[in-house]
Amino acid sequence: MTHLTQVLFPLLLAAGLPGCRPAQPHAMTTDSTSSLSAEERQAGFRPLFDGRTTTGWHSYGRMEAGGAWKVADGTLHLDPRAAQNGKPLPGGDLVSAGTFANFDLRLEWKIAAGGNSGIMFYVQEDSARYAYPWQTGPEMQVLDNERHPDGKIRSHRAGDLYDLVVAQEAARPPGEWNEARIVAHNGDLQFFLNGIAVLRTTLWSDKWRRLVAGSKFRDMPGFGTFRSGRIALQDHGDPVWFRNIRIRTL
Repeated sequence: MTHLTQVLFPLLLAAGLPGCRPAQPHAMTTDSTSSLSAEERQAGFRPLFDGRTTTGWHSYGRMEAGGAWKVADGTLHLDPRAAQNGKPLPGGDLVSAGTFANFDLRLEWKIAAGGNSGIMFYVQEDSARYAYPWQTGPEMQVLDNERHPDGKIRSHRAGDLYDLVVAQEAARPPGEWNEARIVAHNGDLQFFLNGIAVLRTTLWSDKWRRLVAGSKFRDMPGFGTFRSGRIALQDHGDPVWFRNIRIRTL
């Protein structure tokens, strides 16, 4: 390098002239839309989880999220062992602040070995009438199929419409992230898991009512009849993680 080049090159860099600026690493955004692709933003998706706080979520029947729900590394994590001053911190099923009728919900989940959880929708938050979200809202099962006892029951495995409709097998092992998608539109319900369409059924039809009548929900008044409600992430007492939660109304 000549002496003149040694003098001019730093000046050119500072001026930002074309071809003279060194490559910069991609900056990670930290706003509430950081999990959305440009295509998703254009399609009308919005985040339900900002990656930093539990804003927009609270434990069922409470004003805020239970202390066992933690935010770490961009995930919502249920830590059932969480304690303060030697006392266990409460968890509870986490429910969205907003309610949804026709929607396209996308998120990722990861379950601990032997764990059980779920993603519910059309949940009615009326704790005086319903003690738990699953008494009103259907559920996409989240499970370690190989280690949890529910894995031996068809319609209780990961991706199933819990206790109602069996899904195609597509779940990854515990400790690995799974991409889930639930689409509900005027009674047409579709589940996707890891890019695979695993289940499709019709809500509120005669066939649907027969499914509910033959399930554990048969004696739960109102179950599976609501056409709008909250999204819920289940506290089943096992460690579970959720991230990149986004939704659009249809």
